[in-house]
Amino acid sequence: MNYRIIKAYKDDRTLRFCFNELAQKTFGLNFEDWYQNGYWGENYVPYSIFDGQKIAANVSVNITDFLWNGERKHFIQLGTVMTEEKYRNKGLIRQLMKEIEMDYGEKADGFYLFANDSVLDFYPKFGFQKAAEYQYFKQVSIPEEKKVQPVSMKERKDWNWFEQVMEKSVNNSKFGMIKNVNLIMFYITKFMQENVFYVKEQNTYVIAEIEGENLLIHNVFSETPADLEQVIKAFGKEIKHVTLGFVPQDTKHYIFSKIQEEDTTLFLKGKGFNGFEQDKIMFPTLSHA
Repeated sequence: MNYRIIKAYKDDRTLRFCFNELAQKTFGLNFEDWYQNGYWGENYVPYSIFDGQKIAANVSVNITDFLWNGERKHFIQLGTVMTEEKYRNKGLIRQLMKEIEMDYGEKADGFYLFANDSVLDFYPKFGFQKAAEYQYFKQVSIPEEKKVQPVSMKERKDWNWFEQVMEKSVNNSKFGMIKNVNLIMFYITKFMQENVFYVKEQNTYVIAEIEGENLLIHNVFSETPADLEQVIKAFGKEIKHVTLGFVPQDTKHYIFSKIQEEDTTLFLKGKGFNGFEQDKIMFPTLSHA
C-alpha cells in the first residue's frame, strides 16, 4: 500500500474528484457545485489518506467560530468521516485524527463532531465525551395573516445579494456561528433555495421551513437585533408550533427539551466547551458540516 496524507487540496481537480466520488458513495453528497459556485472556502479542509491515486479515508476539518454569550470561541468541527470499504479496520481514521490534533490542538478552543451509532466507542479514545444539546420551541396563536415574503435563491445574483445580508447581520443567537457564510451558502445553494423569507416590518431575513402548522426557523439575519416574536407573527395564523434551529438571545418565552436524533450523538473535546450542557444550548442547525 502506498499511503500518504494529503490535506487542503480543494483546488486540485483530480484529488477533489476523488473526494467527491467517495462522498457521493458514502453520503449521497457531492461538493463540486459548492466549489464551482465559489463557496468552498478555506474553512473546510479535507484530510485524506490516499493509496496511490485513490482516496482510502477522509476526515474533514470545518473551522467554525462562535459567539457564546458575547465571547468568541474558535472551534473545529470534524465531519465527512468516511472510509472506502476495502480500507476499513486498518486504523486510517485514527491516523487522520492524530494529524488533525497536531495541526489544530494548540489553536482551537475545542473540537466537536456528530457521530453515528456504529462508532460511539471510537471517539472517546481521542478524548471526546458525549454531550447533550437542547432545542427551543413553543406553541403559538397568531391572529394576523401571513406577511412574510418568499425570497428566491435560484440564481447567482440572489446568492451574492444574500451574502451581503448575512455579512451585515448582527448575531441574533445566544450561541451563534460567525464568519462562516460559505457553510450557510452550502445549504442555500443546494437544499434550501425556497426557504428564505423577508419580514418587511422588521427588515429581517429568515431561513425557515414550513410544514403545515409547524414552523422551523433555522436562522435570522438583521442589521439590528431582531424582534423574534414579531418575526414569528409574520408567518401568519396558520402556524401553531414554532421550533428554533438556534438558541435565542432571550429564552424565557420558550420551552426547551433535549435533542434526541436517531443515529446521531454529539461529542465534544476541549476546555472551550465548559458549561455547554449547563447553558442548555445547541449547535445551530445550519452549522452542521
